[in-house]
Amino acid sequence: MNPIASTYFSTLIQRLDAVATTQLEAINRAAILCATSIMNDKLVFTFGTGHGSFAAMEMFPRTGTVTGFRPIVESSMISFHRVLGDGGARQYRFIHGREGYGQAILDSHHLDAGDTMLIFSHSGLNAVTLDIAVGAKALGMKVIGVTSVPHSSSTPSRHSCGKRLFELADVVIDTGVPKGDAGINVEGIDDKVGATSTSIAIAIGQAINAATAQIMVEQGVKPYVMISPNTAGKAAADQQNDRNYAELWRRLKLR
Repeated sequence: MNPIASTYFSTLIQRLDAVATTQLEAINRAAILCATSIMNDKLVFTFGTGHGSFAAMEMFPRTGTVTGFRPIVESSMISFHRVLGDGGARQYRFIHGREGYGQAILDSHHLDAGDTMLIFSHSGLNAVTLDIAVGAKALGMKVIGVTSVPHSSSTPSRHSCGKRLFELADVVIDTGVPKGDAGINVEGIDDKVGATSTSIAIAIGQAINAATAQIMVEQGVKPYVMISPNTAGKAAADQQNDRNYAELWRRLKLR
């Protein structure tokens, strides 16, 4: 194996192990909030900008995930992969730094004080992300933040509230990813390579999702779980997943 590739995997495993060692209590508290919302016929909204949106989208509908998670995905803040041209990186950089846009996003959804907001943000300091946190709390929602406390605590907030996600969230799950994210040195290159924040955020999200399912079962409530249609039992999988979509729609119609 390429020695740098091996170093990358070792680094990622070490960081995941640190999360598993130090953040299980916070993950459980987050899952309790999520399970409570879902068992009360409410929703768990998930949000992220940029690469943080990947973790938000993985929460539902994804194989093994629980119906009741509801990603908020703004295409203007995730589709910058072409870099240049329409919807490019410069537009994203402009938009996610504009205070007020996050409140406009919240205003486009029917939110309830009984809902939970789960926010994924490595830095936890940009305007739109903090709009979402501030706005959700103003509505009475509980806020869960999956963020890097080492990075965020070393960088000023970019929102008029003056706070960062880890200072606003009711439950904080610290990814522990160092400032700058990338962590691998390659001889001959000044800057580090090998980002890990996205992989760790997604893993934390799936841990929350699985723990939510377990808590619901312990409370006597059977969760609606997505299953893979890419198996020999595709027809049965499609039927179960369509039932899950109908359950989500039922919850949305209650608003």
